Amino acid sequence: MTFAASVQDRFRGMPAGFATYWPGFAVTAAVAVAAQFLSDHYGAPAMLMALLLGIAFHFLSEEGRCVAGIDFCAKHVLRIGVALLGMRISVDLLIGLGAGTILLLVSALIATIGFGLLAAKLLGRGWRLALLTSGSVAICGASAAMAIAAVLPKNEFSERNLIFTVLSVTVLSTLAMIAYPIIAQTMGLDARATGIFFGGTIHDVAQVVGAGFSVSPEAGETATLVKLIRVTMLAPVVLVYSLSLRGVPQPEGEAGKRPPLLPGFVVAFLVFAALNSFGLVPELVATAGMETSRWALLAGIVAVGMRTSLRRVLDVGGDAVALIVAETVFIAFFILVGIHYLGHA
Repeated sequence: MTFAASVQDRFRGMPAGFATYWPGFAVTAAVAVAAQFLSDHYGAPAMLMALLLGIAFHFLSEEGRCVAGIDFCAKHVLRIGVALLGMRISVDLLIGLGAGTILLLVSALIATIGFGLLAAKLLGRGWRLALLTSGSVAICGASAAMAIAAVLPKNEFSERNLIFTVLSVTVLSTLAMIAYPIIAQTMGLDARATGIFFGGTIHDVAQVVGAGFSVSPEAGETATLVKLIRVTMLAPVVLVYSLSLRGVPQPEGEAGKRPPLLPGFVVAFLVFAALNSFGLVPELVATAGMETSRWALLAGIVAVGMRTSLRRVLDVGGDAVALIVAETVFIAFFILVGIHYLGHA
């Protein structure tokens, strides 16, 4: 008996649902582990590796036994990862940062989303892509893109736009991690200002940490703190998007399904943040939760990559690339101006 046949026999007695999902779940997990291995040994961003490897295995999502499990990971496992991000958040973070810096971050978020909508209109792109790209740039990169995509009304370009956005913010974060320390040094920013600049502009948490601690421990700690405050803004933004778009007609297959006021994974995010704020989450549990979140997001992005054709991603057009680059430059400029007026520069 072959190994594959042996495994199949072992799972034959399991519940029907598990037997349906496990092949896709197993292959998604294996690719996620491979992506993390490449990240650990070659220094490449894990999210980027997960995305590229997922796209390479796109054929698995077209037909066969893996389809159901891949779809499950792309939807549900991904949302579990976003929900568990709430364990990083607490009221103490907000108090420790100061009112001026928090006001700057909120203003930058609102301005970036407004700029994205305006720029998309000038470039002839749709509002869905504008909300997705500007939200991911303004909040927390790939995680925000996946959360926002869950509440945006679907159309034939939804998955293509999501994979394009995740790929773009991951690449731009990596470039920023290299370029922004040079900009900060050239401008003569002190450690606190440097941390606010990195945490307020770089898209993904890992790159924020890398850039900050490459300058100094103080810059790294401030950058991480500022970035976590941006992550806190994920739930309010998703709620506003959800409320604003409830009247938008759904596709034919979604007709009659009124979207929830606040998706379950965002509610869970808020619950975990509240528990953490009251000190009800033990450190061991919080650490385990964040590790689970990291792996769930990694597996989720692998599955999203598997469901997306590279050819469709390349069809997105140069104007979409110009849009997300412009949003990235805009938020960097906005934060630098704000730092100057706050007196940190």
